[in-house]
Amino acid sequence: MDELGRKSIEEFKEAEKNTVIAVLDNIRSMHNVGSVFRTSDAFLIEAIFLCGYTPQPPHRDINKTALGATETVDWIFFPTAAEAVYELKRKGYRVYAIEQTEGSISLEKFVWNKKEKIAVVFGNEVDGVSDEVLKLVDGSIEIPQSGMKHSLNISVAAGIVLWDIVRTTISTDL
Repeated sequence: MDELGRKSIEEFKEAEKNTVIAVLDNIRSMHNVGSVFRTSDAFLIEAIFLCGYTPQPPHRDINKTALGATETVDWIFFPTAAEAVYELKRKGYRVYAIEQTEGSISLEKFVWNKKEKIAVVFGNEVDGVSDEVLKLVDGSIEIPQSGMKHSLNISVAAGIVLWDIVRTTISTDL
């Protein structure tokens, strides 16, 4: 562990975070939730907002994929994703849905001003980000895809998007 330069829980809690919040809008799968926790830990994401019927820690099936990240990444529950978006906007965040919509920005063209606080909303595995939330966000970002399916599992989408957003802030001095 020392050779890998991994942080302790205390060091993680004290570390400067990327000002990015992941919002989970009615995610069904505990494994997807655990995976987003693990990815958020990996990229020093500020917090996760769990909304609607998205499962909450502690739970064995979340922990199975989170591998301890529920102890490091801060999270808050909101009854609806719309309430989470209102709170984020009140606190000065720009909020983007990760969704294929008319006028969405392709991920490779999205530019994040590192001085700006942002949140990204990941939607339900079947229905995507709710229409109510889509009306509230500042825009939508989509992951370009060339295959037949044109959709990704939320845990995969979160990994791609969160990595792309923070990749320029991660130290290469490993």
